[in-house]
Amino acid sequence: MEPLTEAQQQLYDWLVEYIQTSQYAPSIRQMMRAMNLRSPAPVQSRLEHLRTKGYIDWTEGKARTIRILGNSSTGVPVLGSIAAGGLVEPFTDSVEQLDILPIFRQAGNFALRVIGDSMIEDLIAEGDVVIMQPVPHPEELKKGLIVAARVEGHGTTLKRFYRQGQQVTLKPANPKYFPFEVQSPNVQVQAVLVVLWRGFVSFTTESCRL
Repeated sequence: MEPLTEAQQQLYDWLVEYIQTSQYAPSIRQMMRAMNLRSPAPVQSRLEHLRTKGYIDWTEGKARTIRILGNSSTGVPVLGSIAAGGLVEPFTDSVEQLDILPIFRQAGNFALRVIGDSMIEDLIAEGDVVIMQPVPHPEELKKGLIVAARVEGHGTTLKRFYRQGQQVTLKPANPKYFPFEVQSPNVQVQAVLVVLWRGFVSFTTESCRL
């Protein structure tokens, strides 16, 4: 593809990061703020050049439809750390990008780096990266799945999920730790584990029998 100018590259890099993290395209106003511009004209000009050079495309007449076409990194965003021991503050902003095989690049998926050893008997060790899939209907979760769950007033943890009526049990896989037992309204299941990543080896939930 045709090389980009410094200004075009700056906008393109920002678009790549924004779209990968947010899973949708930004508005012109957001691009103006990111580029420290007071007028939409320079942003629109850069966008046209990026499109002409084959880096991006969009659907005419529809807002927020920009698509990345260039050879950018399209990995899963690592949003922080997840406790496999006690509870830590919930994840917030993306701090790095994990580039993995295309089979795992599903919209909305994100990665967390494990802290602690409470899931060690499920082959999840400290330093591992877990690929998580958002849960659209937590009430339909099957018992025993490994989830990222936020306990109100405490933080987020990686545990096996069990529900009995209004009682939720977040069970570790290490006898050194006790299960968390809380009322259902005080627990928000944010995502379910789909892949465990360790160094150069990855394990799906099936291959690990998690």
